[in-house]
Amino acid sequence: MSVRTCLPWPDKRLRTKAEDVTEITDDIRAIWDDMIDTMEAMPGVGLAAPQIGVMLRLAVVDGSTERGRAVRLANPEILHSSIELREHDEASPNLPGVSAKVKRPRAVTVKFLNEQGQIDRRDFVGIEATSVQHQIDHLNGRMYFDRLSKVRRDMLLRKARKST
Repeated sequence: MSVRTCLPWPDKRLRTKAEDVTEITDDIRAIWDDMIDTMEAMPGVGLAAPQIGVMLRLAVVDGSTERGRAVRLANPEILHSSIELREHDEASPNLPGVSAKVKRPRAVTVKFLNEQGQIDRRDFVGIEATSVQHQIDHLNGRMYFDRLSKVRRDMLLRKARKST
């Protein structure tokens, strides 16, 4: 297990849709372990494999206060989203030094392959719902700032360039 380096924006892999995982293997589990180590080192509440240059539909999410309760997801897919929205200040280690308030559904039901390679469903609420949606965006080649207006997105990217 090790902490991996996050790709710097604007690496083109951050704009590329990740490939489906066909089978949960020891190699996949090792990637998940590295992702958890990387997430903990940030510290953060989630990480998607493309953020570390692995172009597979893998994500980890841990919004628990105790930590150590990361959910490992392969091929996550949102089945249901709540109508009620929640605003949260989002950021990314791929574009350090900036963040923005983003509104997303407060709760989501997600279908995914779990560590045993079985199809699982789970309800995520609050910070974990925000994080899992953020990670699925990464798996689809989107960044959180894509959800901002053009004016807010341009301001955020200008600020990020100044801070590097």
